Amino acid sequence: MTMKTNGMFTGKVAFVTGGSRGIGEAIVRRLAEEGAAVAFTYASAQEKADRLAKDIEAGGGRALALRADGADGEAVKRAVAEAAAKLGRVNILVNNAGLLDVKPYDAFTLDEFDRMVAVNVRAVFAAVQAAAPEMGEGDRIITIGSVNADASGFAGMSLYSMTKAAVAGMTRGLARDLSPRGITVNNVQPGPVDTDMNPAEGPFADFLRTLMAGGRYGKPAEIAAFVAYLASPEAGYITGASLDINGGFMI
Repeated sequence: MTMKTNGMFTGKVAFVTGGSRGIGEAIVRRLAEEGAAVAFTYASAQEKADRLAKDIEAGGGRALALRADGADGEAVKRAVAEAAAKLGRVNILVNNAGLLDVKPYDAFTLDEFDRMVAVNVRAVFAAVQAAAPEMGEGDRIITIGSVNADASGFAGMSLYSMTKAAVAGMTRGLARDLSPRGITVNNVQPGPVDTDMNPAEGPFADFLRTLMAGGRYGKPAEIAAFVAYLASPEAGYITGASLDINGGFMI
């Protein structure tokens, strides 16, 4: 993995929550390849996180792996502050960490409800509160939401869909708050993507493929490429948007 010395994010600092695996890892790698110094959080996969950081550094980049449970908003804020202290002011914030739990509405405990809201919604707000005060013209905030904000697809998605719809609403409000300072705020809504959380050969895969016009799962690198575009100078006219990248899910 070789970093571009003249990439479009050279001189920038990115902070990615949930960056040790899956879509988050792909985003970390893409931003680093384009020259950004990247800090990312992980909840428990320390070995994977350390390996990713070492891989980036071996290629000439800068990376910082930070442990922070997404359910702990104060831990997320501390991680942002540590990243800024060690790498510099955050220019690109990617809220990727998320929790997916699928089961009937009456099978959830209220503690499970609170944890999913904490990880999928509250932590996003906490990260923005921590990073945005030092951000300015041309900086970017991007959240990884879900197509399930608009289309649940099947039973058992009530709570997850609710949290992703909340993220979409928050994105619009934050865009209004931060656009006067030249900061864009957007929400990327992937469809099924081949990760260990939802593998392309998993128990639901055949059914989910029937819901997509493209008939296939997305690749983490495809989501990362979309995020890189939204983080780039070319995307300066896009803000407050929830943008689907979903292979034609339920169209």
